[in-house]
Amino acid sequence: MALQGHWTPTLNSSYSVTVHQFTDSQVCSLLDPVPLVTALEAAFRDRYPRVILPDRTHIHTADGVFLTMSCLDPPTHSLGMKLIAVSRDSHPPVQATYLLLDSRNASLMATLPANALTEIRTAATSALATRHLARQGATTLAIFGTGREARAHLHVFTRLQPYSSILVCGRTPEKSQAFAAEFASTLPIRPADSYTCATQGDVICTCTNAMEPLFDGKLLRQGTHLNLVGSFQPEVREVDSVAICRARIYVDTHASALAEAGDILLPMGEGLITAAHIVSDLHELVSRKRPGRANSDEITIFKSVGCALEDLVAAELVEQAARKALHQPL
Repeated sequence: MALQGHWTPTLNSSYSVTVHQFTDSQVCSLLDPVPLVTALEAAFRDRYPRVILPDRTHIHTADGVFLTMSCLDPPTHSLGMKLIAVSRDSHPPVQATYLLLDSRNASLMATLPANALTEIRTAATSALATRHLARQGATTLAIFGTGREARAHLHVFTRLQPYSSILVCGRTPEKSQAFAAEFASTLPIRPADSYTCATQGDVICTCTNAMEPLFDGKLLRQGTHLNLVGSFQPEVREVDSVAICRARIYVDTHASALAEAGDILLPMGEGLITAAHIVSDLHELVSRKRPGRANSDEITIFKSVGCALEDLVAAELVEQAARKALHQPL
């Protein structure tokens, strides 16, 4: 693969590094979900306690919001920042860029268009949570949504585990049918309504822009695991309070969940749960400091709103793969 880049000196003039300028297609080619899930697990287990994760900033613009997410790993000097513009009037509505730097001198290591990076790392994080929380023998994957994040979840989940049945529920039956038809030649996928997805899915991924719950929480079977990834605002949710109250709740980070996860904050506002209803974050889960699934009957929910450590790990893997391809020292 041809990689764009140019040579720039660092403040330590004894050597030079390539600043890689990636395209979305290059990110997709270089970011393999299998090692990414492994790297994310190691990062949340070992790196999470030492990294610096400032709160995500929100700046309201004329037609949306501008977000920044940063992460610094002091021992490795790895520093990354994601810039996200969400606009009501543009297409696509979300545009993101990632900057990977050396914190010792602020030298730029790589720039990455971060839409694909975000989608893949989000799906990989969902897959990591599913590895620890889904019951043994889960065979049916149900996906709500037909956009880019839904595609990323389909790609990542089927790379990591075979499913005998895959259900997809879009905003309309036509969207569900078109999505399923696109992959039907290689995957056991079919369109379904929300009732079927909620009642038959062993693993359910909600990847939507829904403002209100997608289904009645009473429909969930015992033993179901859900990954909720579509909402990141306090007033928005993809599942109702019934689902949250029935489930053991896990989050990527406590701070972000309690600031932005409407799926959790709205039931808290209704007085149905407290923050103690959250069993653990990903660090506590993968390091086994807090319990995961205890039996096959529990309903488990992983709610993510995004963590800057996930972006840093994904960008590092892309950069490492590129340097390996160009035979450059890491």
